[in-house]
Amino acid sequence: MENQNKNSHAYLQTQVLTASPEQLQLMLYDGAIRFCEQALVAIQTKEIENSYVLITKAENIILEFINSLRDDVAPDTCENMRRLYLFCYEKLVEANLKKQLPPLENALKVLRHMRETWLLLIDKLNEERTQTSSSDSGEPNFDPNDILSEADNLLSQEIGSTVNFQG
Repeated sequence: MENQNKNSHAYLQTQVLTASPEQLQLMLYDGAIRFCEQALVAIQTKEIENSYVLITKAENIILEFINSLRDDVAPDTCENMRRLYLFCYEKLVEANLKKQLPPLENALKVLRHMRETWLLLIDKLNEERTQTSSSDSGEPNFDPNDILSEADNLLSQEIGSTVNFQG
């Protein structure tokens, strides 16, 4: 069993070290969603300590999202993302304090939507990279800052109509 844990740890380490920034973000979304889903079960089965640990892990991922926003690149997008992350964080704290499912379910719903939006963004970036590299014989002309500006476009299309950023 110990050998299996070492192998899975080595696999995860390799996966993280070789992932692109977009893939790392997706992995964090997956982790936060997984911890929330496990916390739902833990609350339902009255595993209070386990639910606390799981929700705290999801909270830490959300805090990392907040702290990694780069206002210098796309201030409006960052502000909108910050509001979404803070909404999720507040719902996770509420769920952790009250051991109630509705706040946790609300945070989970937003996280799932953000993950799906992020997947659309990754697909679009991969498409653009493929088009750029096939039209150029040299190095692809990709600016990493395009991620946030593209996220701004997708968020306004995908989330803007269903989430109120004003409060």
